[in-house]
Amino acid sequence: MEMECKAMVKINDIKRMEKYILKYGIDEIFSKDMRPFMELFSFKKGEYICMDGENVGHLLFLVEGKAKVYVTLSNGKSLLLCFYKGFKVLGDLEIINGQSASTNVQAIEDVYCIGISIENAIKHLLGDAKFLRFVCSSLGEKLSMCSKNSSINLLYPLENRLASYIIATEEIMDYGGRKVIVFNENLTEIAELLGSSYRHLLRTLNSLCEKGVLIKKDRHFEVTDEKSLKEFAADLYR
Repeated sequence: MEMECKAMVKINDIKRMEKYILKYGIDEIFSKDMRPFMELFSFKKGEYICMDGENVGHLLFLVEGKAKVYVTLSNGKSLLLCFYKGFKVLGDLEIINGQSASTNVQAIEDVYCIGISIENAIKHLLGDAKFLRFVCSSLGEKLSMCSKNSSINLLYPLENRLASYIIATEEIMDYGGRKVIVFNENLTEIAELLGSSYRHLLRTLNSLCEKGVLIKKDRHFEVTDEKSLKEFAADLYR
């Protein structure tokens, strides 16, 4: 899968960062005040927040936006694990184990993260029992989510998984006041992420078109029946 390089941009906006800290109670995660070590970063849609095999430079707290998480297998293929939305922590396992990243996390819309450098995280947090309890809870939640989604990949038909993927990654286009959900991604990559062949993905897209859920345009698909699409999605990958 072709990857767009990371392009983390530091945002010098203390008021905005404070808003996120208060919204998610981030200062309550630590035993000491970590505000002096916090920075606000942004990632554009399509950019990678972290990449498999790379060293992790920051402990990151996703505070706005949405990202997809997938693993690259030994045969070079990729498999979708889950989506991150709202408040999520990235780099917790890597900090504790001193390892490089084991997954790819890619922004599917503009993302904002609060970061603490690895050096400061190791110095101030590895001995912080309050933070370590939070990490245990976070890792347990991630394990449960990945186990659930692994079962989804095995047991649910591609039609359901594809519908859920379209909902989770929805792109809204405005056509003169008419808002439409658009599916406009590389189909070869999507087939790989969903554990499907390209031909099976095409058959499934054609089936959704025949059912009146999607309509094929020149270079993308538009959702024509959002209610039915959500019924097919059945809250998978949530």
